Amino acid sequence: MKIRLLFLRKNIFFTLFLAGIIFCLCSCATNRNKETVSYIWLTNNAKFILLPAHEIEKPLDGYQLMTASFSGQNYQMNTWVKADETGMDITLLNEMGANMGELIWRDGKISFSSSVFPPSMKPEYIIADFQFCFYKGQALSETLQKTGFYLTETESGRLVHRGNNIIMEITKGQNTITLNNHLRGYIYILEGEFE
Repeated sequence: MKIRLLFLRKNIFFTLFLAGIIFCLCSCATNRNKETVSYIWLTNNAKFILLPAHEIEKPLDGYQLMTASFSGQNYQMNTWVKADETGMDITLLNEMGANMGELIWRDGKISFSSSVFPPSMKPEYIIADFQFCFYKGQALSETLQKTGFYLTETESGRLVHRGNNIIMEITKGQNTITLNNHLRGYIYILEGEFE
């Protein structure tokens, strides 16, 4: 009886020990995956997971003038954008051409430093807005549909909507792209050679 009880205790201990190890390994693997997935909150309860860099429509390497309007304030900034299937580099420049900050996105890792934007500014939102303007419509559409949103391509640009509610409107001209986020209340106007 004692041997049987001792054997039973060892089995219970071994089972609990093994379960603990498996739990720890699964927790570590889960945390590792969470760290590499970048996303934004498209709405207060819907995530948009950033697309991989290879989903860009075509590479960009050149000057852009960015005008932003938010809460009645207007901002204008010169940028140099290099974006391709490996990632994105955005350099913020002042009127004299001096570097005022950089956003680098490679292999899912983001580096962002700027004296212009507040430290609370999340660079994932800049990357996401860039993707809505310059990434492949099909890839955007597939990702949006997972959260109940839809991308509609029009002759003049794109609409991101849920049902009849337009969340975001992207209008493309020859040398101008306008992104109007109706939900968050901001507008970007990008001027450059996009063709």
